[in-house]
Amino acid sequence: MAGKKMKEKDAIIYSGVLGLVVLFLFLFAMNPFSGFESETVTEGDMQGKSASGTAAAVEVATGPSVTATGPAAFINAGGSTLEERILTPAGFARTEAETDSLTAFLRSYPMKKDGKPVLLYNGKKKENQSAHVAVFKLPLEKEDLQQCADSVMRIYAEYFWKTEQYDRISYRFVDGFQAEYVKWREGYRIQTGSASSWVDSDAYDDSYANFQKYMRMVFAYASTVSMKEESEKIKPDAMQVGDIFLEAGNPGHVVMVVDMCESESGDKAFLLGQGYMPAQEFHLLKNPAHEDDPWYYAGEITYPLETPEYTFKKGALRRLKY
Repeated sequence: MAGKKMKEKDAIIYSGVLGLVVLFLFLFAMNPFSGFESETVTEGDMQGKSASGTAAAVEVATGPSVTATGPAAFINAGGSTLEERILTPAGFARTEAETDSLTAFLRSYPMKKDGKPVLLYNGKKKENQSAHVAVFKLPLEKEDLQQCADSVMRIYAEYFWKTEQYDRISYRFVDGFQAEYVKWREGYRIQTGSASSWVDSDAYDDSYANFQKYMRMVFAYASTVSMKEESEKIKPDAMQVGDIFLEAGNPGHVVMVVDMCESESGDKAFLLGQGYMPAQEFHLLKNPAHEDDPWYYAGEITYPLETPEYTFKKGALRRLKY
């Protein structure tokens, strides 16, 4: 008798458990995503908001689950390079780039940790810390020389140095003198005065330290004025990485296109980087039109073009002849 009661009790328990399972499956079928607030994606799939400015929520699939909105929809705080740090807008993908191109060089360039301030040449913090979203680990000399145009020249020079295109490291001084690195490397030095000229005064030296000395000389005698002479106007639809927005003079300024992306429909967007004065670290700019999204969309560009610390007139977009 006891055995029979046990069997009946077991049957009741099993029936109850089965009923709960059936109920759970029914509820899940009616709403399969209940209990999940966002889609889990990999870092490579993370994208921000569209060109219209609508924020997208993204959950990072590495580490603890964190829903990202606003600036975080475009910034992977753990990314150590430009490409890893800045995410493309929804529906956009970075433009293709050759392995040894300037674009590839910039995308793989090391960045300071997320949230780091922009420092001046003397190690002090720049007064305005609200203009940037990331800081490049571009070398900065200890003199107040590497300002806006100099930072762009430094980017190109470091790229040419890395890819061993030494003959392309050549910059025009304000007085019209052409300072060629290969000549400097041979031991020639630049004598300045009423007109700059070469003097043979040293031995051959292809060290990076000597390259730095050359760059400091360039920074001292080149500027936005001479940079304008080494560039030409281009139309916005011809823009590519390495192009600049330039206003020559005093005070002049220049910012550089450091990355680009494009949608399937052909819409383009770009990122801008700058150095400034006093001499300071090269940094990635915000877009004042929508500060949560650092991308500048070609379709929304009008003149005067406003950047966080300078406004450019129509015709400022130029291509360097380096």
